[in-house]
Amino acid sequence: MEEIKKEEITENRETEEISYEGSALEDKPRDIIENLQNELNQQKEKYLRLYAEFENYKRMIQKEREELINYANERLIKDLLPVIDNFELAIKHAGNELNSQWLESMKQGVENALKEFLRILEKYGVKQMETVGQAFNPELHHAVSTVETADMDDNIIVEELRKGYMYKNKLLREPLVAVSRKSKPSEEGMHPSGAQDTNKKED
Repeated sequence: MEEIKKEEITENRETEEISYEGSALEDKPRDIIENLQNELNQQKEKYLRLYAEFENYKRMIQKEREELINYANERLIKDLLPVIDNFELAIKHAGNELNSQWLESMKQGVENALKEFLRILEKYGVKQMETVGQAFNPELHHAVSTVETADMDDNIIVEELRKGYMYKNKLLREPLVAVSRKSKPSEEGMHPSGAQDTNKKED
């Protein structure tokens, strides 16, 4: 009888242990699912925060872009105002009579305005091109005429008909120029050296 009781006790313990292990196995998937759900919720909140920050950043950039477009020329226009002042000052001091003093005053005012205007353009990287006396470059200059000359080589700029401008390292507007063309001596009555033949026999 005692041996039968021992076997029953042993079987009951094994049954309890199996039941406990089964319960533990059932709890583990539940814990894993809860942990994954919590992690998913955290990642979702993090994504929503980043998305909100990105939307705010886009709105800020758009606002700055609109302000930049609207006020991009404000500084340039402000710097050009003294040019208008010089014109107005010249007109004010010129008077109503068209005499030599008025013309001189007007000329001086226009010259001052031009100097100020060119100074402001140079401040923003715009410069007038120097052309006269330089070799003609079809990539930079636009030739509108040629001038025959005996004391200058071919393709030298002899006259500037319209100013050209460079914006930093970029051609803003090409100048209109006249280019030299070396005159050829007449073959008749000329020595190879170019001097006229004074020993030509008369008929």
